[in-house]
Amino acid sequence: MSLPPLASGPAGPDALRPLLDTVLDALAAGRDERGGPLPAGGPDAVAARVADALEDVLPDTGDPDALRTLVHALAAGSADPADPLCAAHLHCPPLAVATAADLAASALNPSLDSWDQAPAASALEAAVTRTLARTTGLADALVTTGGTESNQLALLLAREAHGGVRLVCGANAHHSLPRAAWLLGLPDPVVIPAPGGTLDPAALHEALTALPGPLLVTATAGTTDAGLIDPLPEIAGLCTAHGARLHIDAAYGGGLLFSDRHRDKLAGLETAHTVTLDLHKLGWQPVAAGLLAVARPHELTALHQRADYLNADDDTDAGLPDLLGRSPRTSRRPDILKIAVTLKALGRSGLGTLVDQVCARAREFAAQIREHPGFELYDRPVISTVLFRPAEADDDAVATVRRRLLHEGRAVLGRARLDGRLWLKATVLNPHTRPDDLTHLLKLVELAERSLPG
Repeated sequence: MSLPPLASGPAGPDALRPLLDTVLDALAAGRDERGGPLPAGGPDAVAARVADALEDVLPDTGDPDALRTLVHALAAGSADPADPLCAAHLHCPPLAVATAADLAASALNPSLDSWDQAPAASALEAAVTRTLARTTGLADALVTTGGTESNQLALLLAREAHGGVRLVCGANAHHSLPRAAWLLGLPDPVVIPAPGGTLDPAALHEALTALPGPLLVTATAGTTDAGLIDPLPEIAGLCTAHGARLHIDAAYGGGLLFSDRHRDKLAGLETAHTVTLDLHKLGWQPVAAGLLAVARPHELTALHQRADYLNADDDTDAGLPDLLGRSPRTSRRPDILKIAVTLKALGRSGLGTLVDQVCARAREFAAQIREHPGFELYDRPVISTVLFRPAEADDDAVATVRRRLLHEGRAVLGRARLDGRLWLKATVLNPHTRPDDLTHLLKLVELAERSLPG
């Protein structure tokens, strides 16, 4: 039996070409079979279809049609973020150019744990991360797997810089922050009230006055539930006055930096010690594309490790870059390539146009809801998240409507609990979404609510 071809090397491109045709055909066939934003039938039906396609995970003899079969099954059973009716989460449809770049990264397979495994990728990462950090007003940035890793790293750097730290966060903070405090052996966080979904500066002032330091305050620029932005300048001023360190979780809202129209919403971002960014949200990248920007690059020495096979002293003395201090991970794929290609291909204005488009579409959707007598709008969207609910429905009915749409494969809406009530959540991240798509989404919710018993 001949050996299977490799993705790189002299024969790599020729080996990939027919396989790409197979993948693209299977993606199209799976999409057509699904016929909507997600598969109908719920978890059991999807699992059964996957089991039928898989048959045997590790057969004695290989199946030459495995690629087509399993890509088809995955596409048919996926929630498609490029469908305008798939609007539940901060789960963006990736740009074609970014996805193509990600294919190149997979084929070349650099691993960013030593320079001799990733010569060009390491240079690319250094240049692009510095540029993105400076866009936030900070000095440098690390590539991460997303907001959870970035937030954990922010707490780690704070702990190491101050010999211990206590987290002070809003009730609206992302769940990864208290979990990071637990993982790092820090004291239980002090949770500040967030009335209306944003951190209360008066309550923060009271807490900072009463608590002994060192303290790490976290603010949020784009909450997961409603896309709200904490009063960053006010929070930054309180941190300065009380000598507290500031971390801003801008995993969602950080993309507003690309927009001339919306950038001012992030005023105060540049005052932070660390900032979380996720370009697989308002950056239209395939997962993963996270970053942690830092104001004080020397604090990254806390991540330094020495392994003779990766960064021997004599190698670094001879000029080979040391990559181990750029992440707590060892093997790392070059996620920076797709980001770099996108930044260069679209430029700030191109990305800003996409940001403006989804924000405008969300405002239009909110206006539709406000004018509809059968629905209640939570508030005008700050970024691109719209919360709404059928006006006469109770929380159980709201939850049932959402699950019914999921089970039938008609629409993917999220859920958020604010002000003690359950809301449907539409997160507009698809710049190709049209007003009539959102009108249709609202109609589907209306019909589902009317069909409930009682």
